[in-house]
Amino acid sequence: MPVDVKICGLTSPGMLDVAIEAGAAYAGLVFHATSPRNISHTQAAHLVEHGAGRAKMVALLVDPTDEELKAVCERVRPDMVQLHGSETVERVQAVRTDFRLPVIKAIGVGSAEDAQQSLAYEEVADLILFDTKLSDWHLVKGVLKRPFMLAGGLVAGNVQTAIARSGAQAVDVSSGVEITRGNKDAELIREFIAAAHGAGR
Repeated sequence: MPVDVKICGLTSPGMLDVAIEAGAAYAGLVFHATSPRNISHTQAAHLVEHGAGRAKMVALLVDPTDEELKAVCERVRPDMVQLHGSETVERVQAVRTDFRLPVIKAIGVGSAEDAQQSLAYEEVADLILFDTKLSDWHLVKGVLKRPFMLAGGLVAGNVQTAIARSGAQAVDVSSGVEITRGNKDAELIREFIAAAHGAGR
């Protein structure tokens, strides 16, 4: 079964087209003021409309308030929400219930104990994203009984190794397909997706 790819931090219709045409299953839009990939609701709504039906459009937020979530859901209308902060199990459940959208929950992993924390979220999140360091891909292997997404230090040159070591069924990349911080590169996107899709063949 091919590995799904999420290209995160997209900011332009052109790069969104590149990602989708290369085979990305998910496109991530960042709503976090300190990120160089942060975009406005207006920009994001345009991208969601542009990508509709071609990829799952994911709104990434960090410890958002209900007001922030409501604004994104009403103005942007994403397909999914990614919670990338310190949200509790209860908070993830509430977001999923109140806003009626599938939720990806990111779990930072620097130790085996961190990876085990994901088990508490397994029943409330639609998808777990393990955000690892370069050498820690093996820490998440076999922890969950369901498909999960892997992120952290991924580039075209190491994504196949990361998939093999982690057992991930999906991968997420942002800075690994950029030429400068926040600026995506079409060729890097194509190379990354081709490499991820070639894993296990």
